[in-house]
Amino acid sequence: MNRFFGLLPKPSPLRPDSRVYDLKERLDWGEPALTIIDVRDRTDFNESRITGAISMPADSLLATAASSFEATRDLYIYSNTDEESAAVAEQLRGAGFLRVATVRGGVAAWKAAGFPVELVTSSVV
Repeated sequence: MNRFFGLLPKPSPLRPDSRVYDLKERLDWGEPALTIIDVRDRTDFNESRITGAISMPADSLLATAASSFEATRDLYIYSNTDEESAAVAEQLRGAGFLRVATVRGGVAAWKAAGFPVELVTSSVV
């Protein structure tokens, strides 16, 4: 079985400015050594998010990142705007994280590509 996977093309490596297709390719390949971080506020996160993303709002991310992730972990960051994602990514790089990528277009681009999203539904009675 190991020999079979060696014959398949490997997904693209992490790029600092990634497209949703790059991230999806890595997820489909089954690479577990990555984390998708949604830095939007909790309300936006609950409305819809990239499947598998965790919520770490930008204002508290740096405080928790050091205790949550290894410096060599592949981190994919997205927000409501590419500018905010890039700013957060730069802060993480400045804090010593070596493998940080932004996901261009965030959840909107993910949805537009037809990839699965998660959401929290609440039933009000």
